[in-house]
Amino acid sequence: MKTRLEKTGWFLVSLAVPFFLLMTAIRLLITPLYPEIEYRMPYFPEDSYGFSFDERMKWAKISIDYLVNNEGLEFLGDLRLADGQPLYIERELSHMLDVKILVKSMITAWIVLGAVIAAAGIASWRGGKLAAFRTALGRGGKWTIGLIVVILAGVAISFNWLFTAFHKLFFTGDSWLFLYSDSLIRLFPMVFWRDAFIWVGALTVLGAVILIWVGKGAREKV
Repeated sequence: MKTRLEKTGWFLVSLAVPFFLLMTAIRLLITPLYPEIEYRMPYFPEDSYGFSFDERMKWAKISIDYLVNNEGLEFLGDLRLADGQPLYIERELSHMLDVKILVKSMITAWIVLGAVIAAAGIASWRGGKLAAFRTALGRGGKWTIGLIVVILAGVAISFNWLFTAFHKLFFTGDSWLFLYSDSLIRLFPMVFWRDAFIWVGALTVLGAVILIWVGKGAREKV
C-alpha cells in the first residue's frame, strides 16, 4: 500500500510540473519588461491611429500593472488620453476585469502548485527519497516538452485559430473582440500575443530541460 501511495504521489508531482512551469513562464511575461522588449522589435507594427512609442509604453505598463495589483477597475477607468477621452471604453474595461480575474486565479494556482512541489521535495529529502523526487521532476519535464510542442505547433499552423480557441475557452461570448481603433488592440496587437506564446513556450521548455537533466542525474544514482 505504501509503495502504491508513493507512486501516486510521484505521479502527481510529475503532473504538476508542466502546469507550474507554464504558469511560471506566463508570470514572467506579465511584467513591464515584456513590452520594453516587444515594442522594440523591428517588425513590431506602429499604431496607425496615433499612439507614439512612449504613449504605448506608458499605457501598456499601467495596464499590465492592473492585472497583478489589488486595485479596482477605476484604476483603468480613470485613465484619460491627452484630449480628455478615456483610454478604455466600457467594453474594454469589462474585458480587462475578466482578464484580471483569470490572472489572479492563475497566480493563486501557481503558488499552490509551487508550494506542493516544494513540500514534496522537502518531504522526500527528509525521508531519504530525494532520488525518486528528482526522477518525478524529470518525468514532468518530459511531459512539459510534449505539451509545449503541441502549443507551438498550433502557433505555427494557425496562431489566429489558437488565439481564438484560447479566448473561447476562458471568456464568454465575444467579450474579447474589439475594433482595430480600440486602445486594447492598439496597445496589444496580434503580434504582441503571438510573440508572447512563443516566449512562454521557450521559457517553459528551458525549465523542462533543466528538470530532465536533474531527473537523469537521479536515475543514475538509483
